[in-house]
Amino acid sequence: MNTSLKWIRSYVPELECTDREYMDAMTMTGTKVEGFKRLDRNLEKIVVGQIKSIERHPDADKLVVCQVDTGSETIQIVTGAPNVKEGQKVPVVLAGGRVAGGHDGGPLPEDGIEIKDGKLRGVESHGMMCSIEELGSGRDVFPDAPEEGIYVFKDSVNVGDDAVEVLGLHDTVFEYEITSNRVDCYSVLGIAREAAATFGKPFIAPEVPETGVNESEKTADNISIEIEDKDLCTRYVGRVVKDIKFGESPDWMKERLRSAGIRPINNVVDITNYVMLEYGQPMHAFDLSTIAGNKIVVRRAKDGDKFTTLDGQERNLDHDVLMICDGEKEIGIAGIMGGENSMITENVHDMLFEAATFNGANIRKSAKRIGLRTDASGIFEKGLDPHNALDAMNRACALIEELGCGRVLNGAVDVHGELPEKKHIAFEPERINKYLGTDIPAETMLDYFKRLEVEYDEGTKELIIPTFRQDLVGFADSSEEVARFFGYDKIPVTLPSSSAGLGKLGFKRMVEQVARNISEFSGFSQAMVYSFESPKVFDMLRLPEDAPERQAIKISNPLGEDFSIMRTLPLNGMLTSLSTNYNRRNKDVKLYELGNIYIPKSLPLEELPDERMQFTLGFYGEGDFFTLKGVVEEYLFKVGMRERTKYDASCSRPYFHPGRQADIIYDGKKIGYLGEIHPATAKSYDMEGVRVYIAVLDMPYIVEFSTFDRKYEGIARYPAISRDISMVVPKAVEAGKIDEMILQRGGKLLESFRLFDIYEGDQIRDGFKSLAYSVTFRDKTKTLSDEDVNAVMKKILNGLEGLGIELRS
Repeated sequence: MNTSLKWIRSYVPELECTDREYMDAMTMTGTKVEGFKRLDRNLEKIVVGQIKSIERHPDADKLVVCQVDTGSETIQIVTGAPNVKEGQKVPVVLAGGRVAGGHDGGPLPEDGIEIKDGKLRGVESHGMMCSIEELGSGRDVFPDAPEEGIYVFKDSVNVGDDAVEVLGLHDTVFEYEITSNRVDCYSVLGIAREAAATFGKPFIAPEVPETGVNESEKTADNISIEIEDKDLCTRYVGRVVKDIKFGESPDWMKERLRSAGIRPINNVVDITNYVMLEYGQPMHAFDLSTIAGNKIVVRRAKDGDKFTTLDGQERNLDHDVLMICDGEKEIGIAGIMGGENSMITENVHDMLFEAATFNGANIRKSAKRIGLRTDASGIFEKGLDPHNALDAMNRACALIEELGCGRVLNGAVDVHGELPEKKHIAFEPERINKYLGTDIPAETMLDYFKRLEVEYDEGTKELIIPTFRQDLVGFADSSEEVARFFGYDKIPVTLPSSSAGLGKLGFKRMVEQVARNISEFSGFSQAMVYSFESPKVFDMLRLPEDAPERQAIKISNPLGEDFSIMRTLPLNGMLTSLSTNYNRRNKDVKLYELGNIYIPKSLPLEELPDERMQFTLGFYGEGDFFTLKGVVEEYLFKVGMRERTKYDASCSRPYFHPGRQADIIYDGKKIGYLGEIHPATAKSYDMEGVRVYIAVLDMPYIVEFSTFDRKYEGIARYPAISRDISMVVPKAVEAGKIDEMILQRGGKLLESFRLFDIYEGDQIRDGFKSLAYSVTFRDKTKTLSDEDVNAVMKKILNGLEGLGIELRS
């Protein structure tokens, strides 16, 4: 957003400050100024001169010698400009003056170019006649300037006047960085209102007289308006202007347009551009004779429609693009650009002025889809105040009458739904002071709000917010207004007045941190993988077609097929990382990951999916199934899950090796699984012949069962007694069943037990294996006798024999 200081001062006439003071003050009150540019920089001693006579140069075919009246004297200037004529009034820089740059329009030198008396091919020259490029500008904003040669003024300009003033270049243009929530500041009036509040000066809005009041013909008799999609268009205002007279805009309007970088074209086009800058409300004009049925319909386009815009390009439309239509056809893309079929030409006699408010998000998406972003769409997409549309329309029609561009018909056609009302915010000066750490009187705060056109209701003690301030919605916003006008630099340093306690990790984070600690202590490194995957993953993991894991969430705008779904299993990321390390010849790689899987509750999605954190361990190289099982049990122990963990080997996961996998059961719930990766799955990940082991724990269950409460138990006062049991066990009997039997029959005297030997060989008959356990007993109240232990051992051995187990002597 750019504005000129001269334009700002037309609304804040008492504003007196330097450019630097303006920049600093506006930035400190929240309207950040990125920088400024003096339009008259390096323009010195430049006046309006008149060419009195022209003679050929005696020694140069392309040079002429001019006698130029500068008002105070007549000087001789030698020039090569091809467009000089006697009687022309031109900008003349006197000897000792400066111009901004060269006539080639290249980059401007830092200190400009000094003009001195001199000789050209032996003929004296005192000063120089200037092109528009030498004055630091260009034909993009001075379309009347010639492509080559000096700039020529109108005959009405007085000889000897300040040429820089005549061109409107005694001005400064400021560039602002406007945040997206301050839509009102995307207008000169909005910036001027902020400037008035910042410097404590009166803000004087432009006077907008009623228009068309003396006309018997009404706008409503010439046009009707219908809004079909009210969710995309909240207001549409139309007024008809007849007997259009095209002409040149006045100098003051052209100067203001140029300062904003807009090229003046003609009075009608310039008015629409001017009002867009002044009010921040884009407008559009249609040739009334091209509007079929004298009817405007605002509706969505149809899928597959094509439309040719003002720039002559054909655009492909879809159902989400909002169109401005007449009784038969589309005539404009709402909020973006009008159509070639209703464009304003110099042959137009009557026209329809449009000012509307459209859904900002829809305009942004539509502009992106059709590949056309304009100044208008850039403003509309921020979300405009519907009340502004009628104000801008009235201003444009007032300018039409003021400049004699046409005859404005009586009244307007204004179609809208329920317009937003002024919001009310509680005024709480004590709370604001406590919040900011200040001691600002309530009267001072109210003065700040009054400058911003915020009203105050003493009865309800509420601030009444104007509709153009869409950013003011609550206490924090009103506090910010007070802070920025009081001065951020004046707010004292204070300690926060809060009852802050000792910071620490939440319980869930503590459980996850233990997972990291145990993993890294056990030699695992953390892996970071994507949540987006390819549907091909399910085939690589050998999942059947009806597997529930295949019911994955599809990404609406994926980067590609390899990232087109949300993962429902953590295995692919881990296996991919292990595969990368294996194929780079890294040995004995151990990795862990803490990441989410995404389980949809229904497809297509009707609500957010179940995001479940998974603790995944994976390795290849040194170690086996029991190595991984030991890490899992160590982790469960550290998070306080002291009950016996069971393993169900009857599970059948296709990506694991048959007979080398198990579900992890705790307190009757399946909290995870572990196993050796199936050779076919390993081959899919380019790890053929490698034994890969993976364990997965479902962290929501782990958090549910975890506890960091610890009960102190003193050192045992009485000795323990240990007994070893060596047995021959059918291979079908799992060690877990033996553990359950020992626990069941051991009673209160059982302190601990462990499996310390497994043997299968020639000395054991086929179908059997040898297991050896060490069992420890202790009584906390007395010293155990052999009789006490023998009685318990007998119960245990009887139970084991019931499982078909034979004791070895």
